Amino acid sequence: MAPLRRLPLGSQMALLACGGLALAAVLAALLSIWFEARTAALLSFATSAPLTALAIHRALAPVRSLLRALSGTVSSYRDGDFSFGIAWDGGGDLGALVEAHNAVGEVLREQRLSLVQRELLLDTMVQNTPVAMLLIDAAGRVVLGNLAARRLLGEGRRLEGRALEGILAQADPAVGEAFARGGDGMFTVGREEEEEVYHLARRRFRLNGRVHELALLRQLTTELRRQEVQTWKKVIRVISHELNNSLAPIASLAHSGAELLRRGQTERLPAALATIEERARHLEGFIRDYARFAKMPAPRRAPVRWIDLIARIGTQVDFAAEVQPPEGVGHFDSAQMEQALINLLKNAHESGSAPEEVRLSIRRAPSGWRIEVRDRGQGMSEAVLAHALLPFYSTKRQGTGLGLALAREVIEAHGGRIGLSNRAGGGVCVALILPDPDAAWAGHA
Repeated sequence: MAPLRRLPLGSQMALLACGGLALAAVLAALLSIWFEARTAALLSFATSAPLTALAIHRALAPVRSLLRALSGTVSSYRDGDFSFGIAWDGGGDLGALVEAHNAVGEVLREQRLSLVQRELLLDTMVQNTPVAMLLIDAAGRVVLGNLAARRLLGEGRRLEGRALEGILAQADPAVGEAFARGGDGMFTVGREEEEEVYHLARRRFRLNGRVHELALLRQLTTELRRQEVQTWKKVIRVISHELNNSLAPIASLAHSGAELLRRGQTERLPAALATIEERARHLEGFIRDYARFAKMPAPRRAPVRWIDLIARIGTQVDFAAEVQPPEGVGHFDSAQMEQALINLLKNAHESGSAPEEVRLSIRRAPSGWRIEVRDRGQGMSEAVLAHALLPFYSTKRQGTGLGLALAREVIEAHGGRIGLSNRAGGGVCVALILPDPDAAWAGHA
């Protein structure tokens, strides 16, 4: 039977059928000696048919066993178990089928192993990252909370399956307040020397067709302290530089003036005194700018017509303006916004742009106003774009690095945001998004 199993299934059945017919013919010939032809034919069929059926049944037994095995392995694959394979010592069509089936199983096993390894790696990374991570379902229950989240919110206990509201009720009140505000933001946990600063980032997405929210709580204390030290070092360097640049000429000219008086050469005193006055005024303005940035009061919002604000700014710096709608009214601190826009427009002029290419546009946005200051200067590199909004950062030799930082401080104090981008064809666009309560109300109407 083994050689027969190596043949294609159709060939096996044909050989068995031919064998049955041959057996029937031989029996009919032998029986015709004792019986008439018709009787001999009936007796030979009655004898050979069961024998042929039995042979076919026995020949198909391995096939039936193979089909049961195939059915079992397919069910195992469906259940996620890819550890089974099939042994078949025969060839033919069934042998090719078994080989293909085993090859599919091997591929599935390799893919499953790779997925398991990736899942382990991802779980290890998620669990051991210093960023506290919470995955929350639509019902407000925690689906996943890593080790950092457990330490911060659950005193080391598991958070999965618990309601976020209950977890926040037992956590530091600052954490609950940060979640209650909605969106991203920073908050402080602890008191005085033990204060820890965190940044909360929240993102919504669909997982298996259902809305989930991912909350990331990143500790910023060490980074902020390092940045604070670096900022203070830079402040000291900038202030020292400016003071030296002003005080050194003042001291030198004062000494020269005293020497001229001693010699009676008073005709050169006016020039020396004028230079001293100019350097003193420069130093006064420098200190005033720093004081304004450091002690900026909370904005006093009031309705202001954009046309009126632009008219006032136009008396101090040149630019081309476009306002949509022309009669639009914003709600902001007029003095702070005026100073911020003047700083941005002066920066645009100092970028190397042609004066007529310095433009200010104001137009409606979905929830407020979008203000843009554009120029056609040299633009900024990626490194400069990344640091341009930081206080005391400047690429200009005489720059204080407060123009963009002041604009950022003003717009963020109004609940807005600022962005920088290079323009196609050269130049920079500074975009301010200013929320407006009237626009927000109109959007919900």
